[in-house]
Amino acid sequence: MGILEKITQPQDLKNLSYEEIEILAQELREKIIDVVSSNGGHLAPNLGVVELTLALHRIFDSPLDKIIWDVGHQCYVHKLLTGRQKEFETLRLFQGLSGFPKRSESPHDCFETGHSSTSISAAVGFAKARDLQGEENDVIAVIGDGAMSGGMAFEALNHAGHSTTKLIVILNDNDMAIAENVGAMSSYLNRLRTDPRYDRSKDEIESILKKIPGIGTRMVKMAERAKDGLKYLLVPGMLFEEFGFTYLGPINGHDQRALEEVLEQAKQVKEPVLVHVLTQKGKGYLPAEKNPARFHGVGPFNKETGEITKKPAPPTYTQVFGETLCQLAEKDPRIVAITAAMPSGTGLNLFAEKFPKRFFDVGIAEQHAVTFAAGLAFGGVKPVVSIYSTFYQRAYDQVLHDVCLSNANVILAIDRAGVVGDDGPTHHGVFDISFFRIIPNLTFMAPKDENELRHMLYTALKLEGPVAFRYPRSVGQGVELEEELQELPIGKAEVLREGKDLTIIGVGPMVYTCLGAADELQQRGVEATVINLRFINPLDRETILRYARVSKRVITVEDHMLAGGMGSAIIEVLADEGLDDVIVERIGYEDYVDQGAISILHHGYGISVNGILKAAERLKVLQRIEGKNSV
Repeated sequence: MGILEKITQPQDLKNLSYEEIEILAQELREKIIDVVSSNGGHLAPNLGVVELTLALHRIFDSPLDKIIWDVGHQCYVHKLLTGRQKEFETLRLFQGLSGFPKRSESPHDCFETGHSSTSISAAVGFAKARDLQGEENDVIAVIGDGAMSGGMAFEALNHAGHSTTKLIVILNDNDMAIAENVGAMSSYLNRLRTDPRYDRSKDEIESILKKIPGIGTRMVKMAERAKDGLKYLLVPGMLFEEFGFTYLGPINGHDQRALEEVLEQAKQVKEPVLVHVLTQKGKGYLPAEKNPARFHGVGPFNKETGEITKKPAPPTYTQVFGETLCQLAEKDPRIVAITAAMPSGTGLNLFAEKFPKRFFDVGIAEQHAVTFAAGLAFGGVKPVVSIYSTFYQRAYDQVLHDVCLSNANVILAIDRAGVVGDDGPTHHGVFDISFFRIIPNLTFMAPKDENELRHMLYTALKLEGPVAFRYPRSVGQGVELEEELQELPIGKAEVLREGKDLTIIGVGPMVYTCLGAADELQQRGVEATVINLRFINPLDRETILRYARVSKRVITVEDHMLAGGMGSAIIEVLADEGLDDVIVERIGYEDYVDQGAISILHHGYGISVNGILKAAERLKVLQRIEGKNSV
């Protein structure tokens, strides 16, 4: 039996020797590699925090002490050490362990973090609640250097330093978020990493100053000014000190003794303290060390070789988007591309290689990305912003106010729309229709397949004013990609087949599910119209009303929440027209969606051919046909 198998709770770590801890660290890495190579997951970030997580649980007492992970995908070691070893094989599988902290899973997961830059804000809240209730537990936020680039982190640093509340922020600095870090914070941290004067501490400088003889009142003031100047020259971490934090570090994040010593020191500080820890992403697994970006979030792979396990498949929507944008940018030098720390994830890595001066990675700063795009648009260029659906939620005010209200020519590419699979509720893109469709002058589209996506991007670049289009994470339908791009008629749906008994309206790739259901219904004698809505805003009211009046029965299908979604928009159209005799069945999600493979989620939540057939049964379509035939 290994050491890991004997660990049932964090307290079990406290009496282990450093030699045993070193063995345990290796066992943890082997366990994580085994499971992630099978299930997929965030490998490199977790391999990099093994020693740090062990140190945290040896020095602090979770769950009494609150450990908040940011971003939460670096919590695998934490899960293994807090009583979830037996379930770890189910990591990221349907109804299995979440790949992120989850409060319902364990009292050791005190805060759910799937989006970045939130931990310090949450930590200030926990710390203030502790103080108000007269308690004395520690609160620790573990934030990655990529997450530290987010504006929310700076807002929280400002509040924490001003409040002087006791809390600990650990900056996990691996010089990398998903892609290489960008921006001034990254440059600042790079200077700290390479500064040869790390060992020059504030206390040493103050000691030197105090030894100067004969200092009167004026000399003390001069010394204080000189001290500040020396601190800026010689002491790393002055940015954090100016925020009101005591700065400790940088510390080698793989030196167990050093980590525990500095955490003990931080524990004694009665005010905000920041511990700067240097870690290596992918530590202990050579393929991940060599290519941490590739192994940040990875699908199943061969753990012996590091080769990703992939079956031949059509290109993804993301790939088609990136390649089409490059094709169009070759002809139009005004096209620029923007992402928020996701060049590969959004398919813009190819654009970055071909047009480096026209590509902007702004870091984990979605709000800035959108308003920056508005400025670019008013400056005369054509910005295309590509961000995951779930992260557009963070920039809604900027979309509404800075882009749409002022009618800026900004194109918003909404990647990862719909359920995304194993990353679960924090990453599913199932809210964007609700909050984008209500914006009056935003042209909002969704392609049924990868070929239509190409035409939509072409159309978006031809339009004046803001445009958005949503597309999923998955591979495409495998349709032929037409060479000649065409401008789509704005606000016009596509009728793919006609029938008098039922109207099925789909949006995005769900249209193919609708077609499959129509085939099944036809075998039962039901003639169904299938409409590819294409435009969520503006809606093709004429087409919707024409076919609804004939069939009197409508089913809407979307990979999205029911509340405020496409189905709700259809009901609004029918209600405005006073069509009280038309009955609508909506298919979509009613609550937060669990993790799991996309196909499993679609089947489980009824967004499938079978789900449409059941909706048709609820509408009594077959009975109506039988009744007509018997007359």
